[in-house]
Amino acid sequence: MSSCKFDYQAPAELLKDRIVLVTGAGDGIGRTAAITYARHGATVILLGRTIAKLEKVYDEIEAAGGPQPAIFPLNFEGATLKDYHDMAEALDKEFGRLDGILHNAGLLGRITPFEQYNPELWEQVMQVNINGPIWMTQALLPLLTQSRDASVILTSSSVGRKGRAYWGAYSVSKFATEGFMEVLADEVEHLGTLRVNTLNPGGTRTAMRKTAYPGEDPMALPTADDIMPTYLWLMGADSKGHNGQRFDAQPAKS
Repeated sequence: MSSCKFDYQAPAELLKDRIVLVTGAGDGIGRTAAITYARHGATVILLGRTIAKLEKVYDEIEAAGGPQPAIFPLNFEGATLKDYHDMAEALDKEFGRLDGILHNAGLLGRITPFEQYNPELWEQVMQVNINGPIWMTQALLPLLTQSRDASVILTSSSVGRKGRAYWGAYSVSKFATEGFMEVLADEVEHLGTLRVNTLNPGGTRTAMRKTAYPGEDPMALPTADDIMPTYLWLMGADSKGHNGQRFDAQPAKS
């Protein structure tokens, strides 16, 4: 595991003039990351399935005086290869390049014994958590290689690094995420301008966490804002040279 920047103090203009795409930007960690990236100068492309939520984040960024964001509605569950290529074409026309992607969108599925796991739900989780992000990244690679310094952050989990009973498709999708990161990072290493890493946010006060751990006191957990230093460090130029690595957004509990 790579050492992380839990207390990283991001320069105010860390992401100035950068074009950054955030998936699952409507709420939770994605929303916070989008607002935080914009606060540090990024033009953020807000991707999610609920337009009303994306519009709310858009308004918050505008009200705070950030660069004008863009809204891109997309649902990984039903998206096709054509959708991803149309998206790449639209972003190419609008921006000409992409300086970063935070793959944050995710589906928990069910915490249940594997023998009882619903196959349709399994496919759904794999589609949202790994298949969609993979094909979207493939379509956007030409735009990422137009950047002088691009960062792709794939969201992982502790159950994507060590399997845990009952976590089913979510755990397996995160293992696949780690594998995809290693393959792609190795392929782009020679470029020197594109890095691909995974980031485990850890237990955070989100709706997904509440679903997974209904008996847990959410107030004992850090907020999405609390874990943003690592998200900023990985997206900004200070993490250049770190490629194919696994990061945690919180210190390991002793």
